[in-house]
Amino acid sequence: MVSESPAGRLYLLRHGETEWSRSGQHTGRTDIPLTGHGREQARVAGDLLRTLRGDAQPAPVVWSSPRTRARDTAALAGLTVDEVREDLVEWDYGDYEGRTTPDIRTEDPGWTIWTHAVPHGESDEQIAARIDRVIADADAELAVRDVILVGHGHASRVLVARYLGLSPSAGVGFAFDPASVTVLGHERGEHRVDLLNVPGGLVEPPPPPADRH
Repeated sequence: MVSESPAGRLYLLRHGETEWSRSGQHTGRTDIPLTGHGREQARVAGDLLRTLRGDAQPAPVVWSSPRTRARDTAALAGLTVDEVREDLVEWDYGDYEGRTTPDIRTEDPGWTIWTHAVPHGESDEQIAARIDRVIADADAELAVRDVILVGHGHASRVLVARYLGLSPSAGVGFAFDPASVTVLGHERGEHRVDLLNVPGGLVEPPPPPADRH
């Protein structure tokens, strides 16, 4: 639940392509740089954000994961990061860091991040706890301005689920491609999804929340 008339929206920007995101390797703690394509994706994503926000004022607050791929995406998108937050890092994949799902399934059949444990990694309860802190802080900011979060794929999908009051595993239902933008809004005090997993081609901004009418 947010205030009855929040002024802002929550914009989620996933980092651009890396070699490991392209190959499907789980990338949590490892600090992999953007590819050349990923850098161009980040620039296009910046244009998309500016189109979606239009001339919204005041300026947004921008929080980023500390990983290089996220901070570089923010810079290439033309964003000034106000705070680097450790609680925006990607899911800690523990022993499965750097491995693909088909590889993991050779020893753990049927494994997915949403349904199975991660040896020496983060549980869904642990990632939900830190993501909930981000959402609570963002809600306070949304009372007066937009918030832009620059982060990662799985963690951002958990964030969408938790924003809607769902379990972390519900994140499986929300796509979140490299350098895509997701917009989370509100309707009469309730959280809602305005746009999901939008690539840089969209030019029409979303409609204003009902509370603005």
